[in-house]
Amino acid sequence: MAETSTTGVPSAPRSRAIPEDKINLRLILATGSRSDFVVSPSDTATAVTKYVHENWPKEWMSETKAEIPGHLRLIYLGRFLHNKLTLGGLNLPTGKTTVMHLVIRENVPGEGRTSSSIRRDKGQSADEGSSCNCCNIL
Repeated sequence: MAETSTTGVPSAPRSRAIPEDKINLRLILATGSRSDFVVSPSDTATAVTKYVHENWPKEWMSETKAEIPGHLRLIYLGRFLHNKLTLGGLNLPTGKTTVMHLVIRENVPGEGRTSSSIRRDKGQSADEGSSCNCCNIL
């Protein structure tokens, strides 16, 4: 998936050319820490987050690392990338750098969760959460 530098951390140093068939993915954490990973357009969001988790950059050692790769989420243009989506499916340019954010989050809104499962998580019954709480002013 990614090429590694001499330190063993996958990266694409700014001074080295990015292969024409790869994407240099610059991931930024909420703290502003960043690191580059060279990935393939055929890699899925799941494959990228798994790789990042297994090869957590030395620069990020002071950051909180997710317990499992499934808790890492990629954000591109303000949207969470769902697991099976390939980077090529986003039409990212190859041979160039693309910036994404990486966050630690157990659940992504709208990903496999229904309103009844959310109510259940909050300890509400299906009847409690289904009523409309609106105010009509006549």
